[in-house]
Amino acid sequence: MHVDVLIVGAGLSGVNAAYRLRTRTPRRTYAILEAREAIGGTWDQFRYPGIRSDSDMFTLGYPFRPWPNPQSIADGPSILGYVRDTAAMYGIDREIQFGHKVILAHWSTVDARWTVEAVHDGQPVTVTCSFLYLCSGYYSYDRGHVVDFPGQDSFTGRVVHPQFWPEDLDYTDKNIVVIGSGATAVTLVPAMADKAAHVTMVQRSPSYMVSRPQRDPLADKIRARLPAPLAHRAVRAKNLVLGTIFYQFLRRFPTRAAMKLQLGAAAALGGVVPLNPHFMPRYKPWDQRLCLVPDGDLFKALAGKQASIVTDHIETFTSDGLRLKSGRELPADIIITATGLRMIALGGITLSVDGRAIDPGQTTVYKGMMLSGVPNLAWCVGYANASWTLRADLTSRYVCRLLNHMDRKRFTTCTPSPQAAGSGRPILNLTSGYVARAAAFLPKQGTRRPWRSRQSYLVDHFDLSYSPVADGVMRFTRS
Repeated sequence: MHVDVLIVGAGLSGVNAAYRLRTRTPRRTYAILEAREAIGGTWDQFRYPGIRSDSDMFTLGYPFRPWPNPQSIADGPSILGYVRDTAAMYGIDREIQFGHKVILAHWSTVDARWTVEAVHDGQPVTVTCSFLYLCSGYYSYDRGHVVDFPGQDSFTGRVVHPQFWPEDLDYTDKNIVVIGSGATAVTLVPAMADKAAHVTMVQRSPSYMVSRPQRDPLADKIRARLPAPLAHRAVRAKNLVLGTIFYQFLRRFPTRAAMKLQLGAAAALGGVVPLNPHFMPRYKPWDQRLCLVPDGDLFKALAGKQASIVTDHIETFTSDGLRLKSGRELPADIIITATGLRMIALGGITLSVDGRAIDPGQTTVYKGMMLSGVPNLAWCVGYANASWTLRADLTSRYVCRLLNHMDRKRFTTCTPSPQAAGSGRPILNLTSGYVARAAAFLPKQGTRRPWRSRQSYLVDHFDLSYSPVADGVMRFTRS
């Protein structure tokens, strides 16, 4: 099979990419290869209690299809249904080849095409394409980050990683220990607290947390007065502007911002749980992602004594729980290791160009989506400080602009010219553990345009929508 554009991944980004290709480059053929057996990507894989968005759905949702539900912060099943309904509405689901895990991709300059090798039901499958668009995100679906805790084999209870939640896990009236301080742990603790005997969150160091209402009162008023498409655009614009202002405040005034976040947590906890050491991180706000607490659910669980939080280091697992460095023992029937994701570059696909192996860690990212020296390939990566879809949609729209430019000029190849761009920092500007662990093999960003990956939708919108495609850095050729 040969197609003009091959999309890898049928999650939130892949469906968005397909819609943009159908509507903006209608003469080009496309197909989607999806390793799993269902649409949804992240939202299909993650099944742990309380799974939800950590961004508002008016910006995480597609700009071309208004989010239909009143909840601004939505649960995972609702988001999964929305993605699947969107794919069915526009006929995108008919273009997906399920159970096709892409392993290798080879570029031939002579043929001006990619040869993509996948595995389906244990058998090799080959697809060729003129342009390869990777929409599989930046973490591994096969395994999360696993910490080899001392004594883990001695624990007689059950150990669970949230990324692979077992359907048969009954935690009713059980003592639960959740190891971690990130978004997954912050979601799990209040979600499990109602059924469990008690839930204890164990963290080495705290994270910044911010409470937001699950339903946006102003959005409700706008939706009640305007037609759905117009209301969606108005609420989306409001959230974009307010989110940008909030982020800039956190980054420009970190001391004041940290104090404001800590005061908010203190007010929600009502003095039941001390801020120090549990809610006073050692880093600046947005050096790592903020953890969203919808309707203050975690704070309510802690204040109501349904859950507790411990800031300490784990010395060892024991037969019936954990022993901490302080000597404290935590009994547990179930231990959940919310220790983070395992990041991978380009979906773990091995790339080569004319027989030359490509090491993603040695490439520089052009406009946040293409790799220096790699022809006709884009990688869809969302924002770290805002909704994923904001950046994913900008990327897909730019890919369409690029393809249309090549059609008009009869070019067959586009390649960001390799050049010294400075910096060499990972594509994500975060100090989080999962980013630091992947720094060596993630593509790098530069210090100036178009090699710098900026975390600003407003800046990127004008750059990717209106700046010339032929900018002197992108090299076009005809085969």
